[in-house]
Amino acid sequence: MEGNFFFKDLTNHFNNNLPFVAYRKPNHSSVKALLQKDTELHIATDFKESGFVFAPFNSEEQTIIIPVSDSETLEFVIPAKAGIHNDNSKINKIPVDLGMTAKAYHINLVARAIDVIKKDNLKKVVLSRCENLAVKVNPIDIFKKLLQNYTTAFVYCWYHPKVGLWLGATPETLLKVEGNHFETMSLAGTQAYNGTLDVKWNTKEVEEQQIVTDSIVSKLNTRVTNLKVSETQTIKAGNLLHLQTKVSGIINSEASNVSDVINQLHPTPAVCGFPKAEAKAFILKNENYNREFYTGFLGELNVRQTRSRNTNRRNVENNAYTSVKTVSNLYVNLRCLQLKDDEALIYVGGGITKDSIAENEWEETQKKTQTMKSVL
Repeated sequence: MEGNFFFKDLTNHFNNNLPFVAYRKPNHSSVKALLQKDTELHIATDFKESGFVFAPFNSEEQTIIIPVSDSETLEFVIPAKAGIHNDNSKINKIPVDLGMTAKAYHINLVARAIDVIKKDNLKKVVLSRCENLAVKVNPIDIFKKLLQNYTTAFVYCWYHPKVGLWLGATPETLLKVEGNHFETMSLAGTQAYNGTLDVKWNTKEVEEQQIVTDSIVSKLNTRVTNLKVSETQTIKAGNLLHLQTKVSGIINSEASNVSDVINQLHPTPAVCGFPKAEAKAFILKNENYNREFYTGFLGELNVRQTRSRNTNRRNVENNAYTSVKTVSNLYVNLRCLQLKDDEALIYVGGGITKDSIAENEWEETQKKTQTMKSVL
């Protein structure tokens, strides 16, 4: 399918108030979409369903799924070195001064968390905030800009008339499953990208990232086999750098399944904290707003993937040697915004440990808003 027809179909579906999701996986040229045929709100009950899931931060709330069986599937490939046309005339941004009140509240919240960490069992808590920007935008144009600007991120545009409209470009994988092999990651620590990946990390960031890694390993260690932990490396996400460690292994169907692994991982210490129960309780009590789907997860769940062993398209006979696997590709919903009533609600946060400095944490969230502001 050509790009113009792809985006035209998305626009028509949105104008008809029908649910859809459009997305591109990191470092891929293929952009996919599921266009749900009705307005029913489908709920994922055991993660055995097949489709695109959209889960909230609070795992006690319902996870929404756009089922493959009730949707039309679209796909187009962005040609190499080709751009995507944007009609910027439809975008009208009205800057809003965030003001000192939000800054003072967040700094005070961080200071309170640091005090609790020093006195209590809490080791890390991830605190976030929501920044409102008055805008009048076409969401499909914003999606196109995200595709252009963030090729290494998972980019998406998700809409359901009974829930809302979300867009994002997240750098963090929650879980990838192919057959019984899985891969996840710990991602923490933030600093601005200044032209090089050869940077130094301070004690706070290194400790924060290690907490995330150790927590993931401890939760999965008894539930999977062949658990492997990579070396930690610095990665670039937009205009920011993070510390990343990959964790992989085999899901033993006798001891665990995809649902069990998801429940163990979500919410991760990278978006909640550690220990999980104490961190989550602090967030729900003190953040003073509802994260909704920010720091939840989203992506393909139990989607059938066909792969041919033959790379020569002319050799049709060898195309019979294909494999069909069920795959899941789930991502943590970071660097995202919600569009609501001519407002963009931009969600950002950061991990707090005993070595955090409240003013610096505010500045970190300011930097993280630029991912979404750059496409507005």
